[in-house]
Amino acid sequence: MEASDLAVFAAVASAGTITRAAEGLHTVQSNVTARLRHLETELGVALFHRHARGVFLTSAGEQLLPYAVQVGQLLEEAKRVVMDHSTPRGSLRLGSLETAAAVRLPPILAAFSQECPRVDLTLCTGTTSALVEKVLGYQLEGALVSGPLSHPNLIETIICEEELVVISSPAFASLDEALAGREVKILVFRDGCSYRARFEELLKKHGVLRVRELEFGTVDGILGCTAAGLGLSFLPRAVAERAWREGQIKLHPLPPSQGRVATMFIHRRDAFLSASLKHFIACALAVGKTIGAADATKAAGA
Repeated sequence: MEASDLAVFAAVASAGTITRAAEGLHTVQSNVTARLRHLETELGVALFHRHARGVFLTSAGEQLLPYAVQVGQLLEEAKRVVMDHSTPRGSLRLGSLETAAAVRLPPILAAFSQECPRVDLTLCTGTTSALVEKVLGYQLEGALVSGPLSHPNLIETIICEEELVVISSPAFASLDEALAGREVKILVFRDGCSYRARFEELLKKHGVLRVRELEFGTVDGILGCTAAGLGLSFLPRAVAERAWREGQIKLHPLPPSQGRVATMFIHRRDAFLSASLKHFIACALAVGKTIGAADATKAAGA
């Protein structure tokens, strides 16, 4: 089984059509088709179902795909190990929560880009659950997520602590008033978001039995619709504070046991720690200390 054939197979699985896969691989369709047929003949199984609009994986193809992706990642990692220098360079694929990308990530990226101008960084945003899967699957080299996780295959580095608050439209003076209706609407990120799971648990503890969930893909969407009175949400104070200061929303603080959560950086325990990744983690920790000091100053002046 050739690694190049597995790379073609993974590209077709990702693209969904042989045409798009060939374009991404900078080759002709006939070469992609020939590689797939060779792999299927060698394995003695069909890896794709063909239809008019493209291809989709058979059960055998679904079983093979994680291994094909991992082989590609391992080969790329082997190349990085050999070529890695003390001066960070090359590509770095990272992930982040949408909320962290909005507030915590910009100063980290600013510091990192100044220290490592020769690194080409690619950023993917998503829920904690989705980002963990991508790191475990070698699709990302690391990610900023909400913790703790305690996964045996991951190293977790706490970057900062967030204060989570319930947010509502200014019409509600208190959290009890906001939760007093017969039905509570909440504005949340996609399933797999740790803030969403925490909010659902919080509502249960407050005796809320009927909840309607409206899913959003961006922080701005949640803040805007909360301000418009569509429902309640649960976000880090740092994300919601500007809208609160502008009078668009109301913040409802919580006890520390319910309203504190760690934002942490994760990477695979068995993966090679490149110079680029080491520098990124160092920048994140340095910014995290600044955030902690700023929060302590606010608390002292409160």
